[in-house]
Amino acid sequence: MNLQTNIPLKPQQHGQIDYNSKLMLLGSCFSENIGCKFGYHKFQSEINPFGILFHPIAIENLIIRSINEDFYTEEEVVHQNEIYSCFDAHSKLNSPTKDALLESLNTQLKLTSQYLHSASHIIITLGTAWVYRHIATDKIVANCHKIPQKQFLKELLCVEDVIVSLERIIALVRSINPKVNFIFTVSPVRHLKDGFIENNRSKAHLLSAIHQVVEPRKQLFYFPSYELMMDELRDYRFYNQDMIHPNDLAIDYIWEKFKTVWLTEDAILTSQKVASIQTKKEHRPFNPNSEAHQKFIIRLQSEIEDLQLKCPHIKF
Repeated sequence: MNLQTNIPLKPQQHGQIDYNSKLMLLGSCFSENIGCKFGYHKFQSEINPFGILFHPIAIENLIIRSINEDFYTEEEVVHQNEIYSCFDAHSKLNSPTKDALLESLNTQLKLTSQYLHSASHIIITLGTAWVYRHIATDKIVANCHKIPQKQFLKELLCVEDVIVSLERIIALVRSINPKVNFIFTVSPVRHLKDGFIENNRSKAHLLSAIHQVVEPRKQLFYFPSYELMMDELRDYRFYNQDMIHPNDLAIDYIWEKFKTVWLTEDAILTSQKVASIQTKKEHRPFNPNSEAHQKFIIRLQSEIEDLQLKCPHIKF
């Protein structure tokens, strides 16, 4: 008896990820979930330099400003509740001083520019098509920073809006990095604060737009994170207690599926060696001074050095 539907997946034939690949992950919190997997396994990766960005226009804005080196000035800083923030960035960049925020924003712009120039793969996870427009500036923001909602208008990006934004993102990055691969996905995190029906409308717009843009022959790919959660993990045991975010088990499941599609066989084997070393490094001995533990440390160091001969960028 078959008790689960399965999405047919097969290894990507061209442009797979290995330990020489340079990855940039942008978008919703699910980008961070998968990005942490890449980080743990010591791939060369950068995750959300401006923090979580939920919609395509926020990602587009980051890319435009980083490529053009359009650095932030104090006129673009918002002071609210004794904290300085920027409408273009997540609250994790917030700072108690204006100068510190500007330094952080502009440092991250430079970092983004460097990664965009050198990335082999850019993985973009879209979370929502709902956006907030700041009334005073008539600008769509990435984050409202708990500023009173009366200062914003809430809008739903239509499919065409999302398509245009994605096409601009692709064109901008390809203008400085023509060979980069794009992998698009939709976050399985449901934005239920928008409403159940509204969340489904939003996801539908994102899915429709992405599939108007995806073209494997042009190195524009789609990975079905959303579908894996909705169709293979159809049970609340795969969610956190908020019943919204996928739990660790679900993230591990989707990561394993991603590996089978996008990682080369050699990269998978190397990642297993990295994971083994990570586990051994977390080992806490009963007696750190014992002869057995000293031999364990020597063997572990030998494993690390052997791995670093193959992948010099790996550091533990």
